[in-house]
Amino acid sequence: MKVGTNPAVLDAPQTAKRLPYKALTDAIKATLLSSSVNVPARDIYSTSGGNRFFVMPAFDEEVVITKLISHAPQNPSCGLPAIVGQVMVFDAKTGLCRLILDGPTVTARRTAAVSGLFLRQLHRPSFNHCLIVGAGVQGESHLEMLRALLTVKAVSVVSRSINSAKRLAGYAVSIGLTAIVLSELPNTLEAFDLIITCTPAQEAVMMKRPRSDAVICAIGSYTPNMLEWDPEIVRWIAATGQVIVDSRDADHEAGDLIQAGLSPAGYPCLGDVIRRETMVNASATQGPILFKSCGWGGWDLAAARCAMRESS
Repeated sequence: MKVGTNPAVLDAPQTAKRLPYKALTDAIKATLLSSSVNVPARDIYSTSGGNRFFVMPAFDEEVVITKLISHAPQNPSCGLPAIVGQVMVFDAKTGLCRLILDGPTVTARRTAAVSGLFLRQLHRPSFNHCLIVGAGVQGESHLEMLRALLTVKAVSVVSRSINSAKRLAGYAVSIGLTAIVLSELPNTLEAFDLIITCTPAQEAVMMKRPRSDAVICAIGSYTPNMLEWDPEIVRWIAATGQVIVDSRDADHEAGDLIQAGLSPAGYPCLGDVIRRETMVNASATQGPILFKSCGWGGWDLAAARCAMRESS
């Protein structure tokens, strides 16, 4: 192999450094506006002991990627991560592999950046109080996104584990946010104008209606059989407010909507908002806003393009 053709292999901190949130949201927006993006169907293989292996390609005229992810749900009981993998990044013109990115870091940051891009379309100068439900990787990445892109006066964190909630709240304080630890979900959600749910729940955990001007980013229910929000509440939001999905892949994956008996295909996606084909009204008189995020290979492609540019 000739000198200069070896790909740079980045670990999690190095990958995160290549994906600053402002640049990443710009890359995601550019991907949504591009006509050259192709995201073939992903392949999922059942492997040993209930594990699964995911192969997720995407490409445009500049970059070709394959995201390779292994999901071993029993790993945490052995002190190992449940999800590991890489994103292989190739130059579309030369075919050379230029970067190998840490897969879980890409997923965490691009998911939060997608939420951030949506929130920035609302043109709200600030949020008063954000509730984060779930203290895992997505809770942490969404905290970082809020700090980087928006003004949030206070954040409350709640999790099944009070220790996890304390850890995440401590991290929020360390990056300059005002944080409060909740021992359980509050009896009312009237205090929160922004709610981010990022749990692995298989059944509803959010049983209270949000206030009329609340914005909800629902991250966790990314398969048809998962849900975080009570179906009656989701139907109420759809009837009185607005629902946006992240991509058309959500049409067959958005558990919160599907479990509520709603067809995700009947609601606009983030690309429609970015292209001004759909307007989002953040006024309280227009009801709450639900942004349902499920993930899409185009977000990984955008992250790869961002990482390539940050390396130059």
